[in-house]
Amino acid sequence: MGIFSRFTDIVNSNINSLLDKAEDPEKMVRLIIQEMEDTLVEVRSTSAKTIADKKELTRQVRRLEEDALQWEQKAELALSKERDDLARLALIEKTKCSDNAVVVREELNQLEDHIVKLQDEITQLQEKLADAKARQKAIIMREKTASSRLKVKQNINSDKVNEALSKFDRYERKIDDIESQVEAYDLGTKSLSDEIAELESADKIDDELAELKAKMGKSKAKK
Repeated sequence: MGIFSRFTDIVNSNINSLLDKAEDPEKMVRLIIQEMEDTLVEVRSTSAKTIADKKELTRQVRRLEEDALQWEQKAELALSKERDDLARLALIEKTKCSDNAVVVREELNQLEDHIVKLQDEITQLQEKLADAKARQKAIIMREKTASSRLKVKQNINSDKVNEALSKFDRYERKIDDIESQVEAYDLGTKSLSDEIAELESADKIDDELAELKAKMGKSKAKK
């Protein structure tokens, strides 16, 4: 199983758990990033162990090949001394070493392929993690903004707000009534300034009346 399939299973399991508990998106984002970081640490540890295994298998192949070469040299020495029996035994040991080297080399090749795939998946996970961290702040900000807007909408459409506004209307009507009562008391009540202004207005009219009479009297006299 690749690290991504395993990682997806872990994340999906935790996300489903969060959804069941109605957790907020900010916690969900943090969980996903934490799971990615934990997976990356685990996979790097596995990768390091696999690389160590590769080095050990490489040493085994080299040692087996060296042993095979030494047994071949021993077989040649035995032949030079006309000891065919020893040469045969040496060649048998050489064959064993060579066969074992082939088996170990196959294991080494498979391990190298696994390491290449593992490194590729680690690179992909690192890129995904970097992208998730870059988007984390934006996602959290969007969630907070959306939540704030939702609260505003809920308050605007809230019965409590409508009730409060209705109370404001009633208070305004009461104030209007009080102001009307104050104005009613002022009706028919003249201040000193009002009375003096009326006297001044009356004098002005009397003067205009006298001027008009004088003017008309002059007109009759001319006739």
